Amino acid sequence: MELAYVCDWEKRPKSTHCPSIPLVSSWSCRNLVAFTTDLKNDDDDTKDVSHMIHIIDTEHPWDVFSINSGHSEVISCLEWDQSGSRLLSADGDGRIQCWSMSEHLVNSWESALSSSVDGDPIVALSWLHNGVKLALHVEMSGSTNFGEKFSRVKFSPSLTLFGGKPMEGWLAVTVSGLVTVSLLKPGGALLTASESLCRLRGRVALADIAFTGGGNIVVAATDGSSSSPVQFYKVVVSVVSEKCRIDTELLPSLFLRCTTDPLRRDKYPAVTHLKFLTRENSEQVLLCASNQSGSIVECWSLRKEGLPVNNIFQHRSPVVGEKQPTILKWRILTTTGDLERVSAVALPKLPISISNTDLKVASDTKFCPGLGLALAFHDGSIQILHRLSLHTMGVFYGAAQRPGDDAAIKRPRTTGPALHFKALQFSWTSLALAGVDGHGKLHMLRVSPSMGQVLDMNTTLRHLLFLLEYCMVTGYDWWDVLLHVQPSMVHNLVEKLHEEYMRQNQALQQVLATRIVAVKASLCKLSTATAARACDFHAKLLLIAISSTLKSLLRPHVLNTPDKSPGDRLTEICAKNTDTDIDKVMINLKTEEFVLDGPPLQSLQQLIQWVGDFVLYLLANLPNQGSAVRPGFGFMRDGASLGMLREMLVMIRIWGLLKPGCLPTFTAMSDNQDSMQLLFRLLTKLWLCSRDDGPPQEPDESLIDECCLLPSQLLVPSMDWLPVNDGIIVKLQGKLPLRLQFGKASSLQGVGGSSPLDVFTRSPGAQKMDNLRCIHMGVSPTEESKACTRCGCVTMLRSPNKTNAMKQWEQRWIKNCLCGGLWRRMPPTFT
Repeated sequence: MELAYVCDWEKRPKSTHCPSIPLVSSWSCRNLVAFTTDLKNDDDDTKDVSHMIHIIDTEHPWDVFSINSGHSEVISCLEWDQSGSRLLSADGDGRIQCWSMSEHLVNSWESALSSSVDGDPIVALSWLHNGVKLALHVEMSGSTNFGEKFSRVKFSPSLTLFGGKPMEGWLAVTVSGLVTVSLLKPGGALLTASESLCRLRGRVALADIAFTGGGNIVVAATDGSSSSPVQFYKVVVSVVSEKCRIDTELLPSLFLRCTTDPLRRDKYPAVTHLKFLTRENSEQVLLCASNQSGSIVECWSLRKEGLPVNNIFQHRSPVVGEKQPTILKWRILTTTGDLERVSAVALPKLPISISNTDLKVASDTKFCPGLGLALAFHDGSIQILHRLSLHTMGVFYGAAQRPGDDAAIKRPRTTGPALHFKALQFSWTSLALAGVDGHGKLHMLRVSPSMGQVLDMNTTLRHLLFLLEYCMVTGYDWWDVLLHVQPSMVHNLVEKLHEEYMRQNQALQQVLATRIVAVKASLCKLSTATAARACDFHAKLLLIAISSTLKSLLRPHVLNTPDKSPGDRLTEICAKNTDTDIDKVMINLKTEEFVLDGPPLQSLQQLIQWVGDFVLYLLANLPNQGSAVRPGFGFMRDGASLGMLREMLVMIRIWGLLKPGCLPTFTAMSDNQDSMQLLFRLLTKLWLCSRDDGPPQEPDESLIDECCLLPSQLLVPSMDWLPVNDGIIVKLQGKLPLRLQFGKASSLQGVGGSSPLDVFTRSPGAQKMDNLRCIHMGVSPTEESKACTRCGCVTMLRSPNKTNAMKQWEQRWIKNCLCGGLWRRMPPTFT
């Protein structure tokens, strides 16, 4: 493991609040990290404490959104939902709050719903399961089928609505042994109920929640004493007559092994950590018992065993079909030796299959993600242990002294405890760890896919490719995978990812069509050699979106039409007709399908203008595509994209006859220049060189000569198609950690060498672009805007448009960017 970055709190004056002890943290599948602190006033006259929740996206860790949670007691639990867009927080007074994004912005949150069990502290919290479970098979990593690598496991939701739709809600366990459930009804109201875990309620110091494939919930609980049993309960939630009902049942319990060992009977008196190994596996549990200076960790498994029969019944003739009676019993899998005192535990979220075959392949190929759990110790170190055998896989020393370091002898021994992690969380692919220490600093650590073992390049690429494919299929953010991609790997990863994608069936390719382009764009930004290709992938995302939007405006002339839509017929006719004259292609189309009212066309003019400018830019730069790869190079051999541009020029030509105001504007050098006709003719010639139904050809000399003349016929625009990404991922290629400050984006400047995208940065006096609406916002826009956390795409927060057509375009991107990234609010810029 190695450090990726450290975020410090900004130094503040003594009279104001400063962070003290962080309590819990949680990492969502969209790479949002939430953690808590208590903010205390230094003034002796006040005892006020604000219980704060801080939310960051890992790409912009300095942009922290701090919420004064309103909790009256210490926050004990934080839990993200499966979509990564809602957060639960619970406190020591029994209050649970549900936070959701305001206007779908990652740095703007509001509390939408809440429930409470008055005065009963919450010790465990979880969202109800939605029934979606994937298994990742390392054994099938060489398969060409995504369905074999990542299989859907049959799993029932915790509670279903009519038609089998999962019902949303959350479940919590209190310190007095109460289980409380809150169900979110379709109308938005909450349905709550509480029930005792068992008839004899007792103190619950620690608890955890897991789910079974049959839709049941399993709760593990302990009173905190290692000499007491760890109890397990089955919880069944149902809705009867519009009321929530909770049924509980006692399951087999266990006693810690260390309490039955004569040498350790009284050595570890307290149970400090209790965790199910995964939330979908209630049959494996991790327990940690501690004293003031050390800890021991045990891993237990629930197994079905035969029940021995008394000798009296041994000689009885067996009944046909009768089986030996069985019983469920907890058996210890493995235990560690005496360890330093454990301060935090992080469990992997990657759903790796732990069948014997998969474990063997993972061991042979040194594929470690999902196999290790992390323990943070009071000496500041972190160890990653195998989740089943508990043997050490990796160590991070942090502030702890490395073994064999002679400096420890000369250094005076410090008084007081070493700085250590109070909270620790794995990312969703287990390739990164987020830790919060006792001073409120957030640490991000890289975790090698091979846990530091030396691999050949092909094996390393295969591991990263496997995890990128997993992120594509699930829709999870792949930021933590990019932490391990070196610039020299980018080209091979992009090519191999494309090869694997092309092997999937047509339906899956359509589902993943834009997601793979976004992954390629993220990869290409990591290397100077491929940075220009990142421009092309962003342009392709916008091109696909504009094409589908413009085609959706087409309507069949009569209702009883054949199966093909007008857009499909347009594609088919343009693919067959190779004529370079746009008017001859237009004759073959049913122009009545293109008849639209004026306002929609006029409001979409800036998108139409972008298409025209883009075609002109591509053609004018065709002669410049030499040894140095420039933006636009990726389109020169992309027959599908060139065909898409060709279709749109035909559509725009027809609409221009109905509404001339919607046509793209070109600055021509002569009055009689038919710009659309010229661009279509040259574009068709380029398209014919790279069609899918024939071998690719080099553009002939005449085409290149005509493109050379284009700048003398039309004014070529400077295409500002690439959003400026101010994120941190391109700065993390080096081995040295970055040190940042919360609230200070400027702390990133000049760190980690030059960015691969410096050649595409904008000058201070350049026009700012609204990358979604394709309009200029001026040099110093005063409008509030939002930016994508992944690609940096900027767009205005409030719509300046009143027409329905443009509002529909904007509504497509209200939750996510073109690339699928989340939005964050940007402050207005004043002159």
